[in-house]
Amino acid sequence: MPTQVPTAPSDARSRLDVAADLLALLRESRTEPRPDTQLEALTLAVAADLPVLLWGEPGIGKTAALNQLADALGLPLTTVIASVHEPSDFSGLPVPGDDPAERGVPMAPPDWAVRLVRGGHGLLFLDELSTAPPAVQAALLRLVLERRIGTLRLPPGVRIVAAANPRSSAADGWELSPPLANRFVHLRWTHDHEVVVRGLGGIWPRAALPRLDAERLPAAVDLARRAVCGFLTARPTLVHRLPGGETHRGGAWPSPRSWEMTLRLVAFATAAGASREVLSLLVRGTVGDGPGLELLASLDRMDLPDPETLLADPAGAVLPGRGDLRQAALDGVVDAVRNRPERARWDAAWALLVRALETGAPDVVVVPATTLASLRREDWDVPAAIERLTGVVSLSRRADAAARRASAATGAGR
Repeated sequence: MPTQVPTAPSDARSRLDVAADLLALLRESRTEPRPDTQLEALTLAVAADLPVLLWGEPGIGKTAALNQLADALGLPLTTVIASVHEPSDFSGLPVPGDDPAERGVPMAPPDWAVRLVRGGHGLLFLDELSTAPPAVQAALLRLVLERRIGTLRLPPGVRIVAAANPRSSAADGWELSPPLANRFVHLRWTHDHEVVVRGLGGIWPRAALPRLDAERLPAAVDLARRAVCGFLTARPTLVHRLPGGETHRGGAWPSPRSWEMTLRLVAFATAAGASREVLSLLVRGTVGDGPGLELLASLDRMDLPDPETLLADPAGAVLPGRGDLRQAALDGVVDAVRNRPERARWDAAWALLVRALETGAPDVVVVPATTLASLRREDWDVPAAIERLTGVVSLSRRADAAARRASAATGAGR
């Protein structure tokens, strides 16, 4: 066998230097403005100073997203893996002084907390949260909600973001305790094929805090309060509803605390002009899918035009473009006529239905037209406009009857 000549130390160092250059080139990347709903939801929650918990399978890019977010916002990133710490690391380490009987035993905070307080700002990243045992989760309660570690209080410039894997894919995973889960905005973190491909090519989406319109702040707060308070007035059973299953208790669910967080998110989303998709992720991630979707539907209804305004000027009325909102607006008009039945209002409602037929899908007028027809008084003449709607209603009824016959035939053939 040929004798191998050992590599000289200086030669080995030069080869490592070249390897380091290659690694540096591989780490180089840049960002680009690109619509990313989940990234926008994350940055909006961070701006609102609410703790966020990113849920996703291992390797999905949660940690990379937090590193990129910290770089984009110019915040130092402090990563703490909760599962490798003791409860005392979050509640404070007892340090006996000269005279414990007189002065007591102070609880000294860990070094990372001291650095955050001294810096005045930063991004605290609690990673692998679902691998933290119950005792550690209990110690985290005060940190997440009150932002206290031992005798220190984190300054307002520090934001808290956590990440967790589902219990099924976490190493020695635990379900989150309900008190800890209820302190977070839960965001499901998924990968986008195009984002991953462009990111591997060196171009990632740019994370940026939302631009809040200063002139819209009072109106945004007013809208958020009216929306949440009005909704909970109509749905009092949703003020506090602890889920029955252990898994659901470790996620988003409604409580006075999470509704307060939701109110803040609605105000921030309104002031930032955020899309409905972003708001949906945030609201459902705070109070759960069911209550969140109900609140979003309530927000949609708040944007509906006043039925009395529509009845006052049917020819110039502007109806919502979305079919569900348009039908809700027409239903509101019919309810207004029912509450104050007058011949002029009845005629105006028919004129509105005709306008809806001319400017949108005909199916949305079927139910309002049928209901409005049932409100006719004996001394009210049938308006000429009703002739234009008769065919639509008749066609819809024939379609419904055909669907029922098809369903019955399918059931009989089984």
